[in-house]
Amino acid sequence: MRLWLIYALLSALCAAFVSIFGKAGLTGLDSSAATAVRAVIMALFLMGVVVAEGHAGNLSQVFADTKALAFVFLSGIAGALSWLFYFMALKEGAVSQVAPIDKLSVVFAVVLAAIIFGEKISLAHGIAIAMIAAGGLILAIFP
Repeated sequence: MRLWLIYALLSALCAAFVSIFGKAGLTGLDSSAATAVRAVIMALFLMGVVVAEGHAGNLSQVFADTKALAFVFLSGIAGALSWLFYFMALKEGAVSQVAPIDKLSVVFAVVLAAIIFGEKISLAHGIAIAMIAAGGLILAIFP
C-alpha cells in the first residue's frame, strides 16, 4: 500500500472523529467561539509536533518565501472559514447530513485542480466525481 493512501485514510478517520467530537461538544455553546478554541488547540498541538520532529528550524523557511507564505496564509483563512461553517452546520444539523455535504469538498477540489492546475480528469474519474456529488446530496437530503 502506498504511504499517501495510509495518510489519507488516517486523515479521513480523524476527520470523522472531528464531526463526532464536535457535535458532542457544541451542545449549548457558540459555534464560533468553540471553533476558535479548537483552532488554538490545533495550533499548539501542531507546534508541538514540529518541535518533537525537530523541524522548528524549518519555520523560518516558510516565513522567508513570501509567495509560499501568501498561499499558506490563504489556505489558513480558507481552512478557518471551512471549520467555522462546518461547526455552524453541525450545531444546527445532524452529523449524518452535514458530513456528506462537507465531503463535497472532494468534488470542488478536483474541479478546481482541473481549472487552476490543468489536472486531467478522465471519463472514469468524471463519473466517480459525479457519483460522489450525487451520493453526498442523497445522504443529506434523504436521511
